[in-house]
Amino acid sequence: MKNRLPTHPAAVLAMAFLATIGLGTLLLMLPWSTASGQSAPWMTALFTATSAVCVTGLAVVDTGTYWSPLGQGLLMALIQLGGFGMMTSAALMGLLIGRRFGLRTRLLLQSETHALSMGDVRSVVRMVLVVTLLCEVTVALWLALRFGATMDLSWSQALWQGAFHSVSAFNNAGFSTWPDSVMRHVTDAWVLGPLMLAIVVGGLGFPVLTELWVNRRNRHARWSVHTTLTLWGSAALVILGTVSLWLVERDNARTLGPMGMADQWLAALFTSVSARTAGFNALDIGALQTESLVLHYVLMFIGGGSAGTAGGVKVTTFFLLLLIVWTEIRGRADVEFRGRRIGTPVQRQALTILVLSGLALSIGLIAIVPMTDNIPLEKLMFEVVSAFATVGLSTGITADLPPGAQGVLIVLMYVGRVGVVTLALALAINQVPRAYRFPEEKPIVG
Repeated sequence: MKNRLPTHPAAVLAMAFLATIGLGTLLLMLPWSTASGQSAPWMTALFTATSAVCVTGLAVVDTGTYWSPLGQGLLMALIQLGGFGMMTSAALMGLLIGRRFGLRTRLLLQSETHALSMGDVRSVVRMVLVVTLLCEVTVALWLALRFGATMDLSWSQALWQGAFHSVSAFNNAGFSTWPDSVMRHVTDAWVLGPLMLAIVVGGLGFPVLTELWVNRRNRHARWSVHTTLTLWGSAALVILGTVSLWLVERDNARTLGPMGMADQWLAALFTSVSARTAGFNALDIGALQTESLVLHYVLMFIGGGSAGTAGGVKVTTFFLLLLIVWTEIRGRADVEFRGRRIGTPVQRQALTILVLSGLALSIGLIAIVPMTDNIPLEKLMFEVVSAFATVGLSTGITADLPPGAQGVLIVLMYVGRVGVVTLALALAINQVPRAYRFPEEKPIVG
């Protein structure tokens, strides 16, 4: 029996997420998890648990009214577990009680955190703990003070709302206890600002945060290629998204039109940041222009940084592919960036992620379209990309989808969180390396 258990890190991670989703589904089906005191339908519980563990944020019921305080607390716990990974969670508990990591544990953690080497695992795990606690507690207290001062809430209620939204933001989950997400705070920079801070910090990726922390006192330290691509790429995407959204939506009476100039830029900035897998919406997504929906497709698909709480194909993957294209156009033999050569295995991995992600989206869309004849294609496409990229934004059709379509979204959320490459490895763990190579041939492409 023991020999039949999965031992490959990719398989263990995939099974760990499945087990967590299963446990979360069972707990959400208990009567005490709902505000009505009745058991939630299994499909509702399964969809919600998957969305929470996969830090997506798509919902088929209103989080604030359907689930009881205990149910909301369970959702927050599932979000936290999914945010920095089941294996990282186990490592944190082991680190706190002084346990030493074995080789198997280090391999599992390296697969989950994408640490550059097994020696980096301990520092990455420490950074997970420090950054998570520091960011979530700080943002929670800030939001609690703001909610308590501006909303008709008791301080205990304000603290709970602050904690829930802080955890949801840092883990890029997008769950909110309010039916309009954060649209009621669309002009409040004291609410949207801390949320954006948590989203960005959680979405950069823990290896980047570790490198920035280690080199914090060395102004002349050279950033790695990964950190450089992540930071500059993320900044470029946020700026591009903000400017594009403002240009398209500034005259839209249902979104930015009625606001003042400063509020328009604040709402556009938050929407751009949130589109890269955070899932909170300060604007009515269903009222966006078609051009803005297409922009969301791109931002959601790219996502955030590797080994963080964000989803998508990742910023480094996208910009590495651009480097490959630029190198091919220039006729160079090697892909180079800032005096460093990018290895062929990394290039193949980036291309694999892109192809498998595109394939997953295509299959999901083909599967969901026949089930929803009366819903526009652009809204279905938005839903599919949002689920796969674990974003959680929606044009408002999630609850209206038939069970079969919701099942497709569940699969997409799981595949998007575990990762197409990790899932592929988990399904092919019995690969045997060959001791020979065939002669090379160059087929014509293009």
